[in-house]
Amino acid sequence: MNPIQETIEAPVQQIPTEAPPGDDGTGVTEPEAPPQVIETRLILKLKERRVYIYQGDQQVAMYPVAVGKKGWETPTGDFQVLQMVPNPIWQNPWNGSIIPAGPRNPLGERWIGFWTDGKNYIGFHGTQAEHLMGQAVSHGCVRMRNSDIKAIFDQIKVGTRVTVVP
Repeated sequence: MNPIQETIEAPVQQIPTEAPPGDDGTGVTEPEAPPQVIETRLILKLKERRVYIYQGDQQVAMYPVAVGKKGWETPTGDFQVLQMVPNPIWQNPWNGSIIPAGPRNPLGERWIGFWTDGKNYIGFHGTQAEHLMGQAVSHGCVRMRNSDIKAIFDQIKVGTRVTVVP
């Protein structure tokens, strides 16, 4: 009678033929470099009455705007986005009346604030008066078509740089 032999097979380990990414063959793996962040920024050119969106050095979009009228000029300089409000509520600065979000609201469908003196704010916003694009008609704000302000709103965040040039 032959004794019964049990065969126990050990799992086979596969030995990699290539070192993993970042491994120089010594078994030490270097951390991968963080992904490069490309800055998105807005450049508003008042004379052209246009706002440009840049990602890094590449222009990715351009939109017509209406800007501040004489005596209420849109401020020039380097700023950053301070506020982003979908469907904003507007308070009339002269009489205090409140206009809720909706079709009668003069701020349109989005507000992107970039300047304040601590009391008053200036920013990009939508408008019902889309026929005024290309004109100087506001009290310093930058009016945009509602579809355009919504497109910008989805591409930026609080802290995005805003440069306003004459």
